[in-house]
Amino acid sequence: MAVLKYEEIAESLRARIAAGEFAPGDRIPSGRELADQWDVSRATAIKAVDVLRNDGVVVAKQGTGFVVTETPVARPAGARRAGSARIMGGMPFVRVGTPDWAEPPPRVAVVLGLSPGVQALRRIRILQLPDGSPNSCVEAWFPPEIAEAAPRLADTAPIAEGTTRYVRRQTGRLPVEGVDVTTVRLATDAEADRLGVAASAPVAVLLHTAYDKEGHPLVCEEGVTPSSLFEQVDTYAM
Repeated sequence: MAVLKYEEIAESLRARIAAGEFAPGDRIPSGRELADQWDVSRATAIKAVDVLRNDGVVVAKQGTGFVVTETPVARPAGARRAGSARIMGGMPFVRVGTPDWAEPPPRVAVVLGLSPGVQALRRIRILQLPDGSPNSCVEAWFPPEIAEAAPRLADTAPIAEGTTRYVRRQTGRLPVEGVDVTTVRLATDAEADRLGVAASAPVAVLLHTAYDKEGHPLVCEEGVTPSSLFEQVDTYAM
């Protein structure tokens, strides 16, 4: 699949940020500068910057332009779908602990195609509301073949280019289909503690699985949100 010019520019900027050329708080080249550097229209250059802004890699700073974000930003599990569903924007998050290898919950193991007792790499983050309080807790589970081919997934440091693009660069595999399953249950003790809610409080659970073109899972994310904060809006033709 051919890479469009604005995507190529965005990928180049991600790589430069990941390599430390632009540190948190540093200004990235302006749309005009990028247009001159890449010999493209300013509209194309701005579209490349918009990709990074939408992914939370850069933020607008008045009087400066776009700077590398100081706080990591992520989308909630399952918030990547396109089409008619409203997509929830990126939210600041904090990492919980250190990525570790563990046996995933049964329903996660099933979608990842893992036998009982087989471990996967787990990354946990808490997405935050504007006031810093928890909005949701997301556990991302990577199957062994993905985690072993992409060792930076086991690091605590944020991956500036984003996990999806990093996995694609390391494995050549990219998501072409996402499956989201939403259920309701009571929070576990660990989830209640992370979310600051009462034990066994009702929560909405969104299980998001990304698959490559061969139908093999790349990651399974379990996003848990208190019932009082969960909202899903779909707009469709009738």
